[in-house]
Amino acid sequence: MRRGSTENSGASSRAPSLAGMHAQNRGKQVPTLEQVAARAGVSRATASRVLRGSQVSQASRDAVTEAATALAYSPNRAARSLVTGRSDSIAFLVAETEDRMFSDPFFLGMLRSTQAALAAAGQQLVFTMASSEAEQARFVHYAAAGHVDGVLLLSLHAGDSLACELEAAGIPTMLARRPLSSTDSLYYVDSDNVAGARMATELLIARGCRRIAFIGGPTDMSVGLDRRQGFRDAMSAEPAGEALAKRGQLVATGDFTVAGGARAMRELLAREPALDGVFAVSDLMALGALHVLQASNRTVPQDVALIGFDDVADAALAHPSLSTVRQPIAALGRTMSERLLARIAGADPPRSSVLPVELVRRQSA
Repeated sequence: MRRGSTENSGASSRAPSLAGMHAQNRGKQVPTLEQVAARAGVSRATASRVLRGSQVSQASRDAVTEAATALAYSPNRAARSLVTGRSDSIAFLVAETEDRMFSDPFFLGMLRSTQAALAAAGQQLVFTMASSEAEQARFVHYAAAGHVDGVLLLSLHAGDSLACELEAAGIPTMLARRPLSSTDSLYYVDSDNVAGARMATELLIARGCRRIAFIGGPTDMSVGLDRRQGFRDAMSAEPAGEALAKRGQLVATGDFTVAGGARAMRELLAREPALDGVFAVSDLMALGALHVLQASNRTVPQDVALIGFDDVADAALAHPSLSTVRQPIAALGRTMSERLLARIAGADPPRSSVLPVELVRRQSA
């Protein structure tokens, strides 16, 4: 894995040192799986299935979990992996730079939701980033060596072969976002970006905006293309009409960052000073656009209505508060995790799922 990557098993940062643990346990008998099963009143096989996260009755699961906690039983992962051929570890891989990863609340929200889902299934999460071809090649080698059982992959760009290489190496992979190619062979979960962008644009039209600008995302990602398609659909539909559709050429491209949104907004104002509505395809870009509009003495929403996409925490805290389209980030992470675990277990879940989004009206539009 690349330097700077971290491994997160959900353990507390205040856990005792190994030396302290050895001192505490010296002279104590290490509890066995048989003892856990006996205390829970179930067979050894049932206790093993519970601790592996397999499907059992809720009563058995509760009894075994309670017994394991009471006996301070901890399964030996190394020994179990020799028997099962699995590491009980899932990689959370972001194909972006560190700056992009840690500045975008979407990635952090996905990390939290997948960690919660995997921890509940008794799996360990391994977090890493790989933005260059060399880093991605090293990760494929690492994963193919058996260090992880599957990969949750975020932020795939056009031309990236990472997902296909992982699948070719026999590593089940689940994507966040629709891939731009090889959709028949890859599994993914996505938000309804087309519908969300259409709803955002329709809100501006309903407010009476007629000079509507669009701040789009990178066109080498499906999320950027899908949200642009939703904008175009709304601009060309009735009652907006053909005249409004022609004005829909007021487009600038950003990079899902505050700075990128600010640059795009300055470009759009230079081209059309009288614009009266802006749809930015991420809240971070919308917040950057808001700063530029206010610095240019445009009042939001009186002079210019503004709407974003994602519903990050700062959207509600902005002045004025930002209207946006809410993504179901918790459901995205949970669904991706569940589908990947199903694949690892030998099942064949749906290859694609598109989750609904929600329009959130606040003060900016």
